[in-house]
Amino acid sequence: MPGQCTGNARAASAGIRSNRYGIKSVINNKPVIVALDFDRAETALELAGQLSPDQCRLKVGLELYTRAGSDLIRQLHDSGFEVFLDLKFHDIPNTVAAACRQAAGLGVWMLNVHALGGMRMMQAAREGVDSVIRPPRLIAVTVLTSHSDAELSQIGISAAAAEEARQLAGLAADSGMDGVVCSAHEAQSLRSTHGDDFILVTPGIRLQGDAANDQTRIMTPSAALQAGSSFLVIGRSITQADDPMAVIARIDREIAQGVLT
Repeated sequence: MPGQCTGNARAASAGIRSNRYGIKSVINNKPVIVALDFDRAETALELAGQLSPDQCRLKVGLELYTRAGSDLIRQLHDSGFEVFLDLKFHDIPNTVAAACRQAAGLGVWMLNVHALGGMRMMQAAREGVDSVIRPPRLIAVTVLTSHSDAELSQIGISAAAAEEARQLAGLAADSGMDGVVCSAHEAQSLRSTHGDDFILVTPGIRLQGDAANDQTRIMTPSAALQAGSSFLVIGRSITQADDPMAVIARIDREIAQGVLT
């Protein structure tokens, strides 16, 4: 098993801490979710073999799941990892309820739907998830971190991304979701509004010096947790590194330093 993170890093990043804005955020001892954005199960499993389930969780998205299916989920579970199944269900309520029931039956740690599907769809998703013995966390996607205000306008949404995210997060909370996927730029406001128990999963995380790639609303790990994010989805910064565990150790140090300052 790869090495554990240092005791100081764990102590500094555990529990609920007040950030520099005076807002309490859920700073847990395993906030990193590594995005397995690959097109082959073999590549994903090779990367997982370089990581420790004690230090991170894994995200399986549309491309990889379409190629590898539930067998990959079982293999990752057998390796000790908790899995966030990121399929962003968005369909009529009955279809989403059935899909969520099947996904929950895989034993995943977390799965998601699109908040734009509306309250009835999200409530149906909740019912589907709750039909299994050990329901996963169920969260809703608000505004994709790749979307700019201009792109939202092109699809008929006049509100700015931050405003739209706040509205959809409120709808998600009212629909029984455990939390939302949101940009770190919305985390401060959402944490203040929805409290400590509402899960805020933040993609678009980049380390200092990394390229933005296809994300437009990005933030560093420490800054995102300080703003109120619960979990950080990190892909290329880890998956394209020569030593993925060294990158996670660097993230742990940055988070610890950010919490202590």
